[in-house]
Amino acid sequence: MAKKKWSELSPTQRRLTVVGGTLEVALTAYCLRDLVRRPADELRGPKPVWLAALTVQPVGPLAYLGWGRKR
Repeated sequence: MAKKKWSELSPTQRRLTVVGGTLEVALTAYCLRDLVRRPADELRGPKPVWLAALTVQPVGPLAYLGWGRKR
């Protein structure tokens, strides 16, 4: 699939791209905030590893929320 320029996208595609990007940034920011504030003994694994994992979009933040925090 060839890349499209922004000007070639339909208004719906543009809107979905902006909404998706906004949600991704918000989710990552929430996870970073939680990671910084959460004590290390409440995590599954070391904080530096989770910090690196949060940069892998969108898998890292979803993995952190689903598996990285102890309940």
